[in-house]
Amino acid sequence: MSEFGYHELLEMKAESLGGKTFLLFERERISYEEMDARANQVAHGLLKLGAGRGVGIAVMIPNSPETLYAHFAIQKIGGYTVPVNTELKGEHLAYILDHSDAKILFVHHSLLDRYERVRGQTPRVERAIVSLRDALPSLELPAGVKIFEDWIETEPHIRPQVRPQNGDLALILYTSGTTGRAKGVVYRYGKMGVSRMALLARLVLKPDDTLYTCLPLFHINALYVSLCSALWAEASLALGKRFSATRFWDEMRHYGATQFNALGAMIPILMKQPEKPNDKDNPVRVVLSAACPAALWKKFEDRFGLKIIEFYGAVDGGFNAVFNMGNAPVGSIGKLPTPNGKVVDDDMKEVGPHTPGELVFKVPEKEKPVEYYKNEEATEKKLRGGWLHTGDLVYYDAAEFLYFVDRKSDNMRRRGENISSYEVEKIVEKFPAVLEAAAYAIKSDLGEDDVMVAVIPRPGVKLDPRELYDFCAREMPRYMIPRYIRIVSEFPKTETLRVVKTDLKAQDVTPDTWDEEKIIGRRK
Repeated sequence: MSEFGYHELLEMKAESLGGKTFLLFERERISYEEMDARANQVAHGLLKLGAGRGVGIAVMIPNSPETLYAHFAIQKIGGYTVPVNTELKGEHLAYILDHSDAKILFVHHSLLDRYERVRGQTPRVERAIVSLRDALPSLELPAGVKIFEDWIETEPHIRPQVRPQNGDLALILYTSGTTGRAKGVVYRYGKMGVSRMALLARLVLKPDDTLYTCLPLFHINALYVSLCSALWAEASLALGKRFSATRFWDEMRHYGATQFNALGAMIPILMKQPEKPNDKDNPVRVVLSAACPAALWKKFEDRFGLKIIEFYGAVDGGFNAVFNMGNAPVGSIGKLPTPNGKVVDDDMKEVGPHTPGELVFKVPEKEKPVEYYKNEEATEKKLRGGWLHTGDLVYYDAAEFLYFVDRKSDNMRRRGENISSYEVEKIVEKFPAVLEAAAYAIKSDLGEDDVMVAVIPRPGVKLDPRELYDFCAREMPRYMIPRYIRIVSEFPKTETLRVVKTDLKAQDVTPDTWDEEKIIGRRK
């Protein structure tokens, strides 16, 4: 299959499908041809501002049709899209806008003040274009601001003549930066990976499906897995603003969603919601999940009457992916992709079954599957020795089925034993009073790690740290039992629901933290 760009895939489907509904957002229904026409209008507006091939354009708009109009328009004229996390502010926002070399910024009116505060730190941004979706009539904007929606009324619907060329920069997706400075992952026209989503679409979607995502369009899951799959399958894409456990199934029914994508804590949080008689009364038949806890897998399927497909991938994974399509045990991410993938120790020696190691993938000769923008050192580290290093710890069983263990950066070591924060969290979250858990290392006086777990209680439930500790003592090996337990009302999170553990670690042992050594005494 030839390699398509986003714009080419949309144009091809708009020509063949015309008025079929492509996007559902709140009460709006936008067809394939309408999406293409409006993207053309925005593209013409950008050309009038001097944009075109090689021009970076940042998009800081929450999930909405405008987010997609902007992205498709940028691709049509050969610019490169810089999706910006809508939670960023201050130094973090200034860094990405400046580092990406973006010259134009699409920004939602509710986020304009964040840009104005860092404007002096982002001299490369020459123009801000403001979206007025959901704005009150009384909203006052700075003089000279360009309004996004004006282009939808005034510019022509025809396809622009300026087109990208293979090798041009097309997209920079920044990592979440949970363990350090965010890195910009580069995608180029001609090898963007858009066509790779065609296989996934054929496996899990049908033309009469409606795929729902509430994950943000500045993340690879929504921008690639959801958007491209829907286009390839000629299905409809339902776009939610954000994840809400209490409203989730009502949204599925509102949109008639037959599939949704789930990351991280979504499935555990949904399972902790009170059971309802109509839990199975929903249109969903398939969930494409990443990191579904094995203990909840079948329970979730049975409660809501659907099937889980598990997958593994990463924004900087070079399009390497592993799938459990129901052909691997519950809890597995799929088959070890030999010979191009293997599990190794720190010396790059392959480990045996049931031994945690890093998952690495062979780098094809004369290719660079991962490129970090203006960071050759990080690129070389990622691809060292001819292997792409995922930074993820996994193990495989005797039948070579893979199981996720942890991020290497989150792994802990105590009493000579390696401890997976992921495994600690899954056990703690089995405790009935716990809604969510985050486990991380606190350095001890002995030079090793002490285990700390922060927990959010279920709404309306009292959580006793001693009872949780006793539960852990029954369910965990001694070296894994948390010394510290802290009860919090919320976690610092990325928009993709990943807990920012660096923030929790920075808070260290707070006065309200329960300490096993002080309450119970040091274990011998």
